[in-house]
Amino acid sequence: MKLFQSKDQNLTAIRPNPFKLERDIQRLVEANTPLLFGLTMVKSELEVENRRFDSLCFDEESNSFVIIEYKKGASYSVIDQGYTYLSLLLNNKADILLEYNETLGKQLKRGDIDWSQSRIIFISPKFTDFQRMSVNFKNLPFELYEIQSYNEGLVGLTALTTDSDVDIASLAPVAGKDNVVSQVSKEVIHYNEDYHLYKDKTRPQWIVDLYYELKDRVLSLDTSIELKVKKQTIGFHASSAVCDIIIFNKGVSIVINLKKGELNDHLGRCKDMSAKGHWGNGDYKFTMKSDEDLDYAIFLIKQSLRNKQD
Repeated sequence: MKLFQSKDQNLTAIRPNPFKLERDIQRLVEANTPLLFGLTMVKSELEVENRRFDSLCFDEESNSFVIIEYKKGASYSVIDQGYTYLSLLLNNKADILLEYNETLGKQLKRGDIDWSQSRIIFISPKFTDFQRMSVNFKNLPFELYEIQSYNEGLVGLTALTTDSDVDIASLAPVAGKDNVVSQVSKEVIHYNEDYHLYKDKTRPQWIVDLYYELKDRVLSLDTSIELKVKKQTIGFHASSAVCDIIIFNKGVSIVINLKKGELNDHLGRCKDMSAKGHWGNGDYKFTMKSDEDLDYAIFLIKQSLRNKQD
């Protein structure tokens, strides 16, 4: 990524200022996990069975644990380390949960955690082509981010996405039932849009089309908006959750992430969810039943987006 500073139509290049040590990346990310990934930092350098997780974090939305690993060199296997560490996480649930409860003063039980949404994030200034290709599978429970440091105190973070249609689960039978890939794949599920759109085989096509129309409109509102797919919802996030989508056969529901009294719903079409248990973030739910509802949906979502940007 090249960065420039603009002044009077003239551009000045902002030069890279590379991280000197892997630990420098770790300190920066651990101090900013809520902003960067929407995660709660639990423990740095957690030792598990003679191995060490760089950062153990917790995703409050999905009630799942996330491991973050930082790399500066190229001599490691993302696949091998990723599956080994996820296996360690799943095989030491009681110890991981105890660390979370003691560190954060919580009282969660093992059944409160959705272990199926466990994942690992790798962060490096640069991944090799081999490392990129080794994780080029659909539904892989890993995320790769490249991080760059520049002069002027600027930092860039870029998510690397896959373009593969090959499901990682298809490799499990080949790997054999004793392989760590097979063991982890039995318990960890990477949820994607297809899971929500097509898990019900009777889903009408017009619902799928309506969702994609909404998605295009929401993503065009601001370049900072990202898609985050969870077990129960498809979320749109800026600095935090803007709204969450729940797919039904009779409509597409949108949970607006604003507290009761903060939303201008002048048509009175939103349901008050403040006193009800529900999926998603926020106290309002609006259900789209046709593309005629799109404009009003965007009107509501914009209010939540502005709230996150203020």
